[in-house]
Amino acid sequence: MAKKVQSSFDAKAFLARVGNDRSIGRYISEQVVFSQGDAANAVYYIESGKVKLTVISEQGKEAVIALLGPSDFFGEGCLAGQAKRISTAVAMSEAEIVRIDKQTILKLIAGEPEFSEVFIAHLLGRAVRVEADLIDQLFNSSEKRLARLLLLLANFGKDSEPEPIIAEISQETLAQMIGTTRPRVSHLMNKFRKLGFISYNGRIEVHKSLLNAVLHDQPHIDPD
Repeated sequence: MAKKVQSSFDAKAFLARVGNDRSIGRYISEQVVFSQGDAANAVYYIESGKVKLTVISEQGKEAVIALLGPSDFFGEGCLAGQAKRISTAVAMSEAEIVRIDKQTILKLIAGEPEFSEVFIAHLLGRAVRVEADLIDQLFNSSEKRLARLLLLLANFGKDSEPEPIIAEISQETLAQMIGTTRPRVSHLMNKFRKLGFISYNGRIEVHKSLLNAVLHDQPHIDPD
């Protein structure tokens, strides 16, 4: 998941500034927020719930590129000249999502220093995460990639308190995010459970021992 915006950010105050130039959408699980190829003309802010971003190749292969939660922005590519969406955004649970028009966001960045600081921090955090993900894919085994993803999803290493219990997420989605197969993820999840790093029964509970294992280069890494 991308780095959260600063905890001091007041969402209600932000929405008050935006006024009528925004709309709030209430989504159910698996409902599409926007689709790959749609016009890119707004930025979105998650008030509650979770959203996944996916891309589909010309060959029809789908990959999950991000899992987002409350206080995350997405769709910001429109601010950098992106005319069409390069990904699809889908609610993973019931969610409340604010849609802010592109021109409104640009005005806020130019005229609201507090918001500008928070939004730039979000963009920098997203860039750092993308770079870290690329390094992870290039140099780490699928076991380490899965361990890192679980820790990120549980907020370990973030400014906020860890949330060790992760909402229900499929092994297929985890596999898409780390670039491996669902059977490989199933094998690794069972291994992590036996080692006491996670509890897993539909929902995933991540234990601090997984963080300690990663920091000390454990568990013994299976070759891919």
